[in-house]
Amino acid sequence: MSTLLIGACPGLPACAAVHTYLFVNALDMITRSDSRMAGLGPRRPLRPGGPLYPTENPCTVDVATQEQPEPGPGRLTVRVRLRSETVVWSDLMYPGLDGRPVEEVRFRLDQYLGEVERAYAALPPVDDQGRRPLTS
Repeated sequence: MSTLLIGACPGLPACAAVHTYLFVNALDMITRSDSRMAGLGPRRPLRPGGPLYPTENPCTVDVATQEQPEPGPGRLTVRVRLRSETVVWSDLMYPGLDGRPVEEVRFRLDQYLGEVERAYAALPPVDDQGRRPLTS
């Protein structure tokens, strides 16, 4: 079984926008899949019932978009499905630690859902327009 760790870049000044990092077995699967890509903003995919929540019916989920050399139409997707107590991500293609291509990963349902919920809860609050409120 694989493990998932989700992080979020806070945006300015580190990056142009807030985006999601997806680490599978400690590897940044977005960057390893395509170095031109940056993860999408974390609120939509991580929200309760959002695209990364698995169902028995497989669904294709956008996880990143092309940012380098400039924003473009390219998308990175994963196919997410639930099989009993296992979450399966398929249609992947990135090099593993041994250099061989990773095409599918499996997560324990409890670890996976716990990580998605933890990452969502860790996001800073936003106002009704999706902006972070000013702090004093």
